[in-house]
Amino acid sequence: MKSLIICISVHHGNTERVARAMAEVLGAEVVKPHQVEVEGLSNYDLIGFGSGIHFQRHHRAILGLVKKLPVLEGKKAFIFSTRGVGPVVLYHKPLRKKLLKRKLEVIGEFSCKGFNTVGPLKLFGGMNRGRPNEEDLEEAKAFAERLKAEIEGG
Repeated sequence: MKSLIICISVHHGNTERVARAMAEVLGAEVVKPHQVEVEGLSNYDLIGFGSGIHFQRHHRAILGLVKKLPVLEGKKAFIFSTRGVGPVVLYHKPLRKKLLKRKLEVIGEFSCKGFNTVGPLKLFGGMNRGRPNEEDLEEAKAFAERLKAEIEGG
């Protein structure tokens, strides 16, 4: 199984830590959106798309990349994020919608809390200090194991 994880992690490296934990299980390369060669994506069996949640959605670099993708019918994808608080289903919806427009089959979604010091939170030391923690990273690995089993038919 050939996998790729596309991730942008801006403030504290939260999302990159999650991406690397999943990549370890999937044997995937982790790249930033600007490093993606869109014409080569058809060579992958599974493609992950993730970032921290910024103003209730994924980072604009991820959303912008997905807008440029060709139709990738039959390819499987997953979505992941780190966030301060809130309803993951709502936050993942814009990215999911764009992936489905490109005919990608979204086979899973993962999110965990991440350390957040955006805006006024910085004045108070932020929220979710120490997250993602080891438990979060183990959950990310377990999620990746489930994806791997689904792709490999086990």
